Amino acid sequence: MAFSNQTPTIVVLKEGTDASQGRGQILTNINACLAIQETLKPTLGPFGSDILIVNSQGKTTISNDGATILKLLDIVHPAAQMLVDISRSQDAEVGDGTTTVTVLAGELLKEAKTFIEDGVSSHLITRGFRKACELCMHKIEELAVDVRKEDADEFRQLLERCARTAMSSKLISNNSDFFTKMVVDAVLSLDQEELDEKLIGIKKVAGGSIEDSLFIDGVAFKKTFSYAGFEQQPKYFTNPKIVCLNVELELKAEKDNAEVRVEQVKDYQSIVDAEWKIIFNKLEEITSTGANIVLSKLPIGDLATQYFADRNIFCAGRISHEDMDRITKAIGGNVQSTCSDITPADLGTCATFEEVQIGGDRYNLFKGCPEAKTCTLILRGGAEQVIAEVERSLHDAIMIVKRAISNHTVVAGGGAIEMELSKYLRDYSRTIAGKQQLIISAFAKALEVIPRQLCENAGLDAIELLNILRSSHAKGETWYGIDFQKESVGNNMKNFIWEPALVKINAISSATEAATLLLSVDETIRNDEQEQAGPPQGRGRGAF
Repeated sequence: MAFSNQTPTIVVLKEGTDASQGRGQILTNINACLAIQETLKPTLGPFGSDILIVNSQGKTTISNDGATILKLLDIVHPAAQMLVDISRSQDAEVGDGTTTVTVLAGELLKEAKTFIEDGVSSHLITRGFRKACELCMHKIEELAVDVRKEDADEFRQLLERCARTAMSSKLISNNSDFFTKMVVDAVLSLDQEELDEKLIGIKKVAGGSIEDSLFIDGVAFKKTFSYAGFEQQPKYFTNPKIVCLNVELELKAEKDNAEVRVEQVKDYQSIVDAEWKIIFNKLEEITSTGANIVLSKLPIGDLATQYFADRNIFCAGRISHEDMDRITKAIGGNVQSTCSDITPADLGTCATFEEVQIGGDRYNLFKGCPEAKTCTLILRGGAEQVIAEVERSLHDAIMIVKRAISNHTVVAGGGAIEMELSKYLRDYSRTIAGKQQLIISAFAKALEVIPRQLCENAGLDAIELLNILRSSHAKGETWYGIDFQKESVGNNMKNFIWEPALVKINAISSATEAATLLLSVDETIRNDEQEQAGPPQGRGRGAF
């Protein structure tokens, strides 16, 4: 079969599929990531601005946390979506540095863009970036200062400094002294082997100032729904016995259309009496344990509430699974799924229990718990958005303190470690020949984006301060970075601007991975037909 020297058109992909490839595609992906970087740049550092995001339902969020902003932005570009993923992984792994990792990945792609435009193979750039990242990891491990746990006071100071640095770029930076103690106390109250941050309960109560927030060394939960008779129950106990149940203590209404066949009226009465007898037996068994406080995940009805009130016992039902989990870890004992055979070993205790008014809500507080491996932070603030941002800020600080406990190596923040790595890579690049020299030098230049952006956000002269920093590091001042108090440069290790080394290791490796992955993407195949088709049409009700 002859085609007159013409190549036949062979259709492999479905009609409507868009296939873009080559150098143009890499540049398009890089430009999409640079757009994300530009959005986040102004939020970096202690003088970074906040971003107000309004979603499709009209809900507003004010934040300068990189992971939160990227999660709320509805990003559809597949390449830019990778920056969202690395920011989320940084948030999950370390808790802080989410903006840093995105800005750094963007800057690496910006440096790579010039090489791509000049016709350099993306594989060469990838190899150079990976080598530079490897050198950075070794250098950070070599430079990091190890703070030992032997001296408890010194170790606590380390944790407070790390927490204060994490808070410096947040809404609560002006209240950092107040919150630093709260965060360190919260993390130190956990089991030091597991360090499960989920056991730090955070409750939000609108009203009051930010510094009205409370740290409870134990468990606090909002007063649950209660029936008549609740107000007669005592609201304060010292060394109470506490029983935790997963049992429903209320009379159930008969199901609709239930059928009960009886021969005589007294038989029906015996059925009703049996129901009452069952619940009274449960209540008597609970009372016989000597418990002063009865907590249950399931409802405690009006009959049980009145019964307990008559016997000076406090009760609360419908407690959430998370709160009950934290209560049992703090007071000891076990959650019982039956009311019979409850032994003294199944009961928990605490030093004091009380119900207090906080803002417009009533809270049940369990303090001085013997097994205390948990705590509760009750956050106050004027507006919901403020409290939500305080919660996000504290989450970052808690994660940083947790990482500092498990790793206990720190580096100086404020752009100091980035400038030292940049100088180290520049020196290394001069020892090798070929294109790799240019690529590693470009990686060194990209690292300078952190101190440069910190200066720009603080309104300082970035060009002048970067020149001073370069010359300081060339003279061997390893820990010199931006000092915002003097609006100049200074030794950030002596100024206690500390960050766990893990934050920087994770940020640089994640940013390099994202950049190299994007540079290796040469073609994008996209089928828009599916999106345009919409959901399949179903039959309307009129068809039946």
